[in-house]
Amino acid sequence: MSTRFSDIRRVTTHQLQAMKNAGEKISMLTAYDYSMAKIIDAAGIDIILVGDSASNVMAGNETTLPITLDHMIYHATSVVNAVERALIVVDIPFGSYQGNSQEALRSSIRIMKESGAHSVKMEGGIEIRESIDRVLSAGVPVMGHLGLTPQSIYKFGTYTVRAKDEVEANKLLDDAMALEESGCFALVIEKVPAALTKKVSEQLNIPIIGIGAGSYADGQVLVMHDMLGINKEFNPRFLRRYADLHSIITGAVEEYISDIKSESFPNKKESY
Repeated sequence: MSTRFSDIRRVTTHQLQAMKNAGEKISMLTAYDYSMAKIIDAAGIDIILVGDSASNVMAGNETTLPITLDHMIYHATSVVNAVERALIVVDIPFGSYQGNSQEALRSSIRIMKESGAHSVKMEGGIEIRESIDRVLSAGVPVMGHLGLTPQSIYKFGTYTVRAKDEVEANKLLDDAMALEESGCFALVIEKVPAALTKKVSEQLNIPIIGIGAGSYADGQVLVMHDMLGINKEFNPRFLRRYADLHSIITGAVEEYISDIKSESFPNKKESY
């Protein structure tokens, strides 16, 4: 939990900026449903991302591309119903903002009005700046996302580290500065060299949230299913597992099945 900011009743974009200014790291996790969101919010997480990673961990899709705006609003609504403290950010899904600023605005307004979320996240740099500017002009807070952008996976063709060469690194820095200039309140940087993250975090005033981007970011984000060890198939270098819920849940279900088969559940105390 936060130290200087542990008594915040509701985390806001203003308080995230204050955390960066004070040198306090920002914590961020994904959530997609009421029960898990309630747990991690009560634990003191600063930001909850209703990520389009729900396409992978909740629906079993290979990429984030299939998830729809309606799906994202459903998941966001479930999270909003649970959360009392954390700032809630919702990914605008693929096809709901790229290349059309009016579509981006419509998608953002739907997310904000129908789910009650606090902000949206969009992947991309200067090429989507018109969409970001249109959304911001309506008063919707926007978090940017650069580096490895999963919605563009078929363009990249790989999930390898991005911006290792000077040309791509310079473009990422230019994109980051452009997003700050537009008015984004924070920026996620995914799977880039730690030295580049350090440069971006030092040159930008807004908070930088890293994932697979080293320790120099102003905060860190992980997918909840990965860090809790629910998902065992995903094993990147940057992932630290804080639990092994896959084994715990498997053991509990096996014990439940055994108790039913042996007729030890339910017992007399568990019957009416």
